[in-house]
Amino acid sequence: MKSAGEKILLYQFSEERLTAVKAVFKQMNIPTHVLRPDAFQHKIGYLLGLRGFGPTTFDKDAKFSFPHEVMVMHNIKKKRLDEVLQVLRDNDLKIPYKAVVTPFNTLWTLERLCETMEKEHAYMMARSENKAVAPANTHELLDANEREMENSQEDDDE
Repeated sequence: MKSAGEKILLYQFSEERLTAVKAVFKQMNIPTHVLRPDAFQHKIGYLLGLRGFGPTTFDKDAKFSFPHEVMVMHNIKKKRLDEVLQVLRDNDLKIPYKAVVTPFNTLWTLERLCETMEKEHAYMMARSENKAVAPANTHELLDANEREMENSQEDDDE
């Protein structure tokens, strides 16, 4: 069941992968928005078109190297999120760098969100390989994100 305001932001996808991912979301009636390479300077709230967010003044010399595909999901919750993730698996579309929009990360730039996801991904990979050492601040980062997600889910339940 589609929820009002659902949207998927896509960043750094090749044309071939972009076509496949967009086709999946079109079947699910979830609008997608493909971000330009320089979108990393904008806040997530602006990229989603949320009220109260304006464009960032661009630094033409700013550089950001993030060679991974990124998917940012807005207003996709609970069972619908499970459905989205299952459909991606069913279509063999692996996207390791995924984020769900929270009130907290709407204030982040796309660059900060990508860097945070990269730290979390490194931690999870190390954890899955039974490595005891994680990058600095990753535990605090994950704890803060888990608390934010719990608070967000509690708000949804009310």
